[in-house]
Amino acid sequence: MKDYSGEHWKVAGTAVTFGKFYKGSIERLEAAGCEVKLNPYGRPLTNEEMIEFAGDCDALIVGNDKVPANVIEHFHNMKVIAKHGVGVDAIDKDQAKKQGILVTNAPGTNKDEVADAAMCLALMVARDFHTLNTHTKNHEWIKYPGVDVVDKTIGVIGAGAIGTAFVRRATGFTDKILVNDLVERDEVKAMGAKYVSKEEIYSSCDIISLHVPLDESTFHLLDEKAFSLMKPGTILVNTARSKCVEVEPLTKALKDGTLRGYGVDVYDFEPPAWLELFDLPNVVMTPHVAGTTYESNQRMGDTAVTNVIAVKQGKTPPNLITFGGASA
Repeated sequence: MKDYSGEHWKVAGTAVTFGKFYKGSIERLEAAGCEVKLNPYGRPLTNEEMIEFAGDCDALIVGNDKVPANVIEHFHNMKVIAKHGVGVDAIDKDQAKKQGILVTNAPGTNKDEVADAAMCLALMVARDFHTLNTHTKNHEWIKYPGVDVVDKTIGVIGAGAIGTAFVRRATGFTDKILVNDLVERDEVKAMGAKYVSKEEIYSSCDIISLHVPLDESTFHLLDEKAFSLMKPGTILVNTARSKCVEVEPLTKALKDGTLRGYGVDVYDFEPPAWLELFDLPNVVMTPHVAGTTYESNQRMGDTAVTNVIAVKQGKTPPNLITFGGASA
């Protein structure tokens, strides 16, 4: 790899939280000979904004922005696109490879935060606390029961770093944990979880939490057939990717009682085009913040910067994405 140590680099930080809470990330880049400019909009950039903002840069630290091929085509100086986070499905890796641009991510940097949020969403749906909170703040003293989480059967689809962290939290509620993944981890088995088919999870579990990356095998993973296997009152949590769940059968399942509720933190776009299901009372929504805390933001920033600096110094970045993807 070429060593760019003596060259002045321009680095575009479009990740909304990059540098916002942790100045050390910017200082490390500046010390390495980089000029850093940050997202001025406070939201993911449009394609046109991305081209204008990062078109002449050597490195891009990207958050939830989409970086499609028709944007990457305008990157004439780019050497590395570093994801400030884990999932890289929004980056066209084929086009990046074609132009000799490396793609990196920050695996494991927010696994505990996402697992915490997923369990929180499950509990919110189980107890309907989001609705009760609204009633109480409106001076409406309304009481009604929720459902237990303790001793229920919990299913986890995708047991990478985040899914494994979720399993660890689930053990505090139950010893009936079913897991599905391509790879069986000894760590997961040691916690008492049992690896089974996705179909068994759909039909047996009271709570199902998704922790898979988005690819051809997981696109619309939860479709009409999957929902037809679920028992009434199932709780579904999605902190993975929105397109892992098909919208029409999801909406039907929320209306007909197949699902007690849906806890979601991920969307096709940000802010999302509003869907009918978002207005349903049994849907709990958060604005893609499951993995974002002050602490995780610092870790993601550190890792993204480490990857960029490694490329600038002619070294292989520690978190280089290879074709076939990286597990979440």
